[in-house]
Amino acid sequence: MEKKSEIVVGLDIGTTKIAVIVGRKNDEGKIEIMGVGKADSIGIARGMVVNIDQTVASIVKAVKEASDKSGVDIKFVNVGIAGQHIKSLQHRGIRTRSNIDKEINQDDVDTLIEDMYKVAISPGEQIIEVLPQEYIVDNEQSIKNPIGMAGVRLEANFHIITGQITAARNIAKCVNKAGMEMSALTLEALASADSVLTAEEREAGVVLVDIGGGTTDIAIFQDDIIRHTAVIPFGGNVITDDIKTGCQIIRAQAELLKVKFGSAIPTDNMENEIVVIPGLKGRQNREISVRTLSSIINARMEEILQHVYYEIKNSGFEKKLIAGIVVTGGGAQLKNLPQCVEFITGMDTRLGYPNEHLAAGAHELSHPLYATAVGLVMRGFEEVEKVVAKEQLNVKMPEVVQHSKQEKKKKNLMEKLLHAGGRWFDENVEGDKNNQ
Repeated sequence: MEKKSEIVVGLDIGTTKIAVIVGRKNDEGKIEIMGVGKADSIGIARGMVVNIDQTVASIVKAVKEASDKSGVDIKFVNVGIAGQHIKSLQHRGIRTRSNIDKEINQDDVDTLIEDMYKVAISPGEQIIEVLPQEYIVDNEQSIKNPIGMAGVRLEANFHIITGQITAARNIAKCVNKAGMEMSALTLEALASADSVLTAEEREAGVVLVDIGGGTTDIAIFQDDIIRHTAVIPFGGNVITDDIKTGCQIIRAQAELLKVKFGSAIPTDNMENEIVVIPGLKGRQNREISVRTLSSIINARMEEILQHVYYEIKNSGFEKKLIAGIVVTGGGAQLKNLPQCVEFITGMDTRLGYPNEHLAAGAHELSHPLYATAVGLVMRGFEEVEKVVAKEQLNVKMPEVVQHSKQEKKKKNLMEKLLHAGGRWFDENVEGDKNNQ
């Protein structure tokens, strides 16, 4: 009998586009894309909802397209969150175990993680993600997975990501008004990292830079541990605005110029290249030098990358990032961007494509633009696998657990009665044992 595959939907609510991906896993563990929906994002500014109704309309349009293509009635979605309100902090959690004879299990780890959601944070903020970095068992440091070990004191260092309560609620409200429920809320930088980074890069040390329309998201990994996250409130839209102002053209023309002719580094051979922009009604056409265009882009891109480099230095891991930088997101389609990043930071750079985890034939999504949406689908499957594993464990163990609890309860009751000089009656044996 063929095993029924779960279907997961990722919803990327970006500043410039809303993308919906419906996927399921095949026998090889790759994600088969069943349907993709895309719509212009109206009502989002710098990663945050600024108009509920416009955002809902954009979500509905993208979801309908994905639903029609996949034939799936979409009810639950995994959603990404970004914006300059996102912050991160480090915290250590401690759990003292009462039953030292029993090995550390998943419940111990889950309880420790759940406790971190109760950490006191600034008013108006909520904890979005709690990410374990490394565990400590009875002062034994640098343990990546403590399950199966013996120990009394279980500790862990956590990377905690927080955001504004109102920002998260507005996203949830938009999803609900669009007729769906939010399965999970994930930091977009982490979703993008899942889809474009390799295990070797995470181990060696790498910086993920996701250049979106309204924000640039950063995630730093080293020794396969998340070390630092940050959100810079600048993205591709500010570059478009600079072109619009500098070249005195409308925004739609500026965006088209950036994508088709833009370069992150101006070169001498661009001097003689001219682009002609149609004038507004009754006005003359405008001639724009490609070198001038690239100079405008370069000035703003250098500013964004200086912020990125500051976050890298601020993390304290600048000298330990052997794999350098991976750039993804819609802003990564600029020509000569990797060279520009290398010039500013001095670190090896490559573009990140989310095609490693996709099944054959998903050419439409083999673009940095869809890195976050693909990552959200991958995160959804991780959660499904955790739930399935837990259910299987509970199916195997209930009789043993129940029996253990009954024995413990009976033993405690016996001790109390014997200490009190009382009488004990066993329901399974007729008669009073103290009278025999």
